[in-house]
Amino acid sequence: MIIREDDLRGHEIAALLTAHLDVMAEHSPPESRHALDLEGLRVPEVTFWTAWEDAQLLGCAALKELSPEHGEVKSMHTAQAARGKGVARRLLEHLIAAARQRGYRRLSLETGSMEGFAPARALYSGFGFEYCPPFADYHLDPHSVFMTLALPEAAGLERP
Repeated sequence: MIIREDDLRGHEIAALLTAHLDVMAEHSPPESRHALDLEGLRVPEVTFWTAWEDAQLLGCAALKELSPEHGEVKSMHTAQAARGKGVARRLLEHLIAAARQRGYRRLSLETGSMEGFAPARALYSGFGFEYCPPFADYHLDPHSVFMTLALPEAAGLERP
């Protein structure tokens, strides 16, 4: 599996993000959907990665800078055909490593509270994310849960 930074221009990316938004629409009411579309991901504060095996797109994930010390996990999605193969785990490892490299002290996320999002919540919990109050521009919402992971500075890494 290769994870690479992506410019969001390929038709495969558009199709995967459409599938991601469709899943959000299936499980969340409109006012509780916080997934970004292509244009929302093409902003300077967002870095977007895709996971590939040969020419097959396996999944995607994005990291949004909220502040110089705080990042947000966005657009985590695994293609239906690649589920259960560790794609989300590898993408999340990649995002956490990128957040540490950037010097973030905290990495947060919003995901759904419904049963359809249970695998995502289990993945995040397994990496040490803990439930927290809403952050950034989010508000309390019965369809959302908020999670955060403290990222202590690694020895020898200096902040820019």
